[in-house]
Amino acid sequence: MDELQGISWHDGRVRILDQTRLPEELVALEISDYQGIIRAITGMNVRGAPAIGIAAAYGIVLAVWSLEEADRPAFLQRVNQASEALARSRPTARNLFWALERMRAALMKLLSRPLREIKLALLEEAQRLHADDIERCRAIGRFGAALLPQTTSIMTHCNAGAFATGGFGTALGVIRTAVSQGKKVQVYACETRPLLQGSRITAWELAEEEIPVTVLCDSMAAYAMARGLVQMVIVGADRIARNGDAANKIGTYGLAILARHHRIPFYVAAPLSTFDLEIRSGDHITIEQRAAAEVELCGGMRAVPEGVPVLNPSFDVTPAKLIDAFITEKGIIRPPFEESLTSLQVKA
Repeated sequence: MDELQGISWHDGRVRILDQTRLPEELVALEISDYQGIIRAITGMNVRGAPAIGIAAAYGIVLAVWSLEEADRPAFLQRVNQASEALARSRPTARNLFWALERMRAALMKLLSRPLREIKLALLEEAQRLHADDIERCRAIGRFGAALLPQTTSIMTHCNAGAFATGGFGTALGVIRTAVSQGKKVQVYACETRPLLQGSRITAWELAEEEIPVTVLCDSMAAYAMARGLVQMVIVGADRIARNGDAANKIGTYGLAILARHHRIPFYVAAPLSTFDLEIRSGDHITIEQRAAAEVELCGGMRAVPEGVPVLNPSFDVTPAKLIDAFITEKGIIRPPFEESLTSLQVKA
C-alpha cells in the first residue's frame, strides 16, 4: 500500500501538503527556511505529533543548508537558534521535542567534521527519522489490527492518519492494516471542532482508499454508541505520561468517558516517541491554548457574538484509568501502564 506523503525533502526545500486546504484542494507548500517550518506548524498546515517532529527535523536541516562552509560559529549558533524556536511552536507534542533531541544528538557526534559533511549527515538523520516513523506506524498497524474482529465498527477523533505522521498513520494505520487483511471495517469519524480535522482530513484519507467512513458531529458520539453503531474507539496521542495519562485533541477525554459508560474498548495508538517518561502524570502536560478566532469563525462565518470570551484549548488529557490499552510499535501495552512501560524499557 503506497503512503500518502504529507511531507518530503526536495533539493534544499521541504514540501508540505497544506492540511488547512483539505478536502477541497491538494496544495503543497515549498519551504526553504526553518522559519517557514515554524509558520507551517503554528498555522496547522502540518499537524499531528509525529508529522510535527519530522517537520522540525527537516527544519534543523534548512536552518544550516545555505550557510557558508567556513562559518562554523554561525553554523552552531543557527542550529541552537532554530532548535529553540521550533521547540516553542507546539508545546504539547512530545514528538517535536524527541525529534529535536535526536537531531542534536546526531550533531554532537559530528562537530569535528567539515560543515559540508555535517549538513549532509543532518539531512540523512532527518530522512532516517522520517522513514523510521513510517515503519513504526506499520508495526502499530499490525499489532492493532490483531485486536479487531473480522467485522467491526470504529470511532476515531481528529486525524491520526498518513498526514499526521510520516505517511501511514497510527489510529488510521490500524484501520488500513485491518482492511488490507480482508477485515470489514466501518469508521465513524468525529468532525473534531473547531478545525474539523476529522471531517476534513480523516474522512478524506479513508474515502481515497474506499474505506467506509461516516462523519458525525462531536456531540453525536453518545447517540452512535447508545445505538450500538460503535464497537471500539481508537485515537492517536500527542504526549503520554509515565502513568498512562494521554493528551490528544480536545474532545478525546469526553469520548473515553462515553466509551467506558457504554462498555466499549478505548485504545490509543501511538509510537514510543510519544511517551514522555519524565512526566509522572497528565497534570504536568502543557496544554496549548490556541487563538479564539478558530472558534469564533466557522466556515468563514462568525459563530460567536463579538465580545464574548472563547476558551480554545487544543488538547485535553484522558486519564489512564479510561484507556484499555496502548497500541505501539513494540506491541500492546495494558494496565498497569507504569509497570508495563518500565518492563518494556521504553526507548524511542
